[in-house]
Amino acid sequence: MSRCRISIRGAARLAAALGVIVIAAPESISAGAEESRPNFVLCMADDQGWGDVGHRDPQLKTPTMDELAATGLRLDRFYAAAPVCSPTRGSVMTGRHPNRFGCFSWGHTLRPQEITVAEALKTAGYATGHFGKWHLGDVTANSPVSPGGSGFDVWLSAPNFFENNPLLSREGKVIQTHGEGSHVTVDAALEFIRDCAARQQPFLAVVWFGSPHGPHEALAEYRKPYADLPANKQHFYGEITAMDAALGKLRRELRDLDIAENTVLWYTSDNGALPVGSSGGLRGRKGDIYEGGLRVPCMIEWPARIQKPRASEVPAGTVDIYPTVLELAGVEMEDQVRPLDGVSLVPLIEGAMESCDKPLGFWEHPARGISTPSHRILQALLEKQRGGQSEDEPRPVKEPGRVPRRKRASPVKELPGAPQPSSIAGARQYPEDVLPGHSAWVDGDWKLHRIANAEGNAKYELYNLAEDVEESNNVLAAHPDRAAQMQEALETWQGSVVRSLNGEDY
Repeated sequence: MSRCRISIRGAARLAAALGVIVIAAPESISAGAEESRPNFVLCMADDQGWGDVGHRDPQLKTPTMDELAATGLRLDRFYAAAPVCSPTRGSVMTGRHPNRFGCFSWGHTLRPQEITVAEALKTAGYATGHFGKWHLGDVTANSPVSPGGSGFDVWLSAPNFFENNPLLSREGKVIQTHGEGSHVTVDAALEFIRDCAARQQPFLAVVWFGSPHGPHEALAEYRKPYADLPANKQHFYGEITAMDAALGKLRRELRDLDIAENTVLWYTSDNGALPVGSSGGLRGRKGDIYEGGLRVPCMIEWPARIQKPRASEVPAGTVDIYPTVLELAGVEMEDQVRPLDGVSLVPLIEGAMESCDKPLGFWEHPARGISTPSHRILQALLEKQRGGQSEDEPRPVKEPGRVPRRKRASPVKELPGAPQPSSIAGARQYPEDVLPGHSAWVDGDWKLHRIANAEGNAKYELYNLAEDVEESNNVLAAHPDRAAQMQEALETWQGSVVRSLNGEDY
């Protein structure tokens, strides 16, 4: 069953298995000339809640985001795959729920065996760059779960969030940067984008800001509009306004380079609101499976194909970014036999998607996060570099046009707090009949929560989001048949996730 109900014209695009899609190049994309393939700029904030935008909070100054929302495609029911950062970022890279590859919480990594959106687009001749927060592995040159090990040609990245004047890793070499953190990130991306534009090469630029993650250290010029507010609000709002200004700079230069028309600019966040931020009236915040922990701002701009402003209530999420980008780029991955949890949103972009039938699954597995203090990790690596030490072996160069089957490198923990890639061989095997933690199933307007203890014993809650977006009125008893059907579907999906986690996809 497809997650999306679309027009007859769009129906053939999607396959029909629970949790699985097959990516095929649409006729409208593949029939065109190669130069018509769009560029992609995937932007992600760090801890920006659903209400932390000017068009939902009048106190907040975000003119660029507000213009994107007013002139592009605004997705009002867009979900992060998880209520914390690393797992959601893993879902963007793979189109899969992060529990499938063991990225349970913050600081957990990709598995090297995963196929990333960068690797996929490289097979079609795209240049790939990552800029800003990574948080899916370390940022040394030889790591199989660094940006370079995950398919990015060019990268200036941090293992976690960062503030102003950050230390960053340029393809494994730590450098000291200068400037406001979001602007440093965009400036690096623009250097890459200019080079691609000059060579007329299509590109994927992943721009992951380190803001507004705490501690909040906004520059004075960005605190100024909030002078009458408490200091914590000044710094929090100031970081978002600085990020908005950096996004505006990025957007203007795309126009100056005359490439904005055929560039997909996709903006979202990695999880719901911080306590200092705003969930926009939704229940819960960062760390919660309730709406306030998962629903995030999302705007898409693509002047060539999104020519009139639209807002959509169709449920979609970060798991959908991978299959959407691949379809728009006309990329088919021969090795894409593993299940995807996302579906292509091309019909939604084209205005042909009416609703979604395939539910979205969420599962916060009870695993602790892994501390990854960015500055401390990079400072230790910088000192090592200054001492003349380097990694012994260069990372193998991939053959162009194919994604090799990668073997997991033996992890060597060289730096304090450095994350290590998730193991498969010899790793713990997870039972399919014990599904601990808080999970949820979003099926149209309905949302079922499954809240289980360590033994898998669960209680359930059912909400109609159309009537009760605050998730305050549990209607489980009034809809036993619907609850039973959703419970069965959720637990079937969780079984599929466990099988992936146990290595059956590789």
